[in-house]
Amino acid sequence: MAAEVKPGHDAHGHRYCLVASRFNEPYVRRLVDAARETLELRGAAAADVEVMWVPGSFELPLGCRWAARSGRYDAVLAFGVVIRGETEHFRLVAESASQGLMRVGLETGVPVLNGLLAAHDAAQVAARTGGAIGNRGAEVALAAVQMAALRRQLEAR
Repeated sequence: MAAEVKPGHDAHGHRYCLVASRFNEPYVRRLVDAARETLELRGAAAADVEVMWVPGSFELPLGCRWAARSGRYDAVLAFGVVIRGETEHFRLVAESASQGLMRVGLETGVPVLNGLLAAHDAAQVAARTGGAIGNRGAEVALAAVQMAALRRQLEAR
């Protein structure tokens, strides 16, 4: 039987950087708060979770790159909220930021988790930041814990 490597859910001893967009900050704050709570419930020390605020979602990839390249973090989590206005600008920002986040993770080897919400209206955002659908921040944090653990497991082999 082939060996399987499955990541755990233990955040003890891992360091995390949450890079958050100040644009639509009330919604983003809900994502960040849920992520912090999830990380701490999984064993991360409060001192091992840092938040870095950037102006908007378009700036998330660069902020994540700085965090990933610093060598201080086992995973970087990006949080932003882009809500559709009268034009398709929201889609361009969300797609560019998402592609940038993926590139940062691939280039640095540090897990970069995408917690960027692109929504058609505020009701969709509210549902995903603690409403009926849950909180995307908590989901992203759980994925970050697993990716940090998986990376450590693979490096130890």
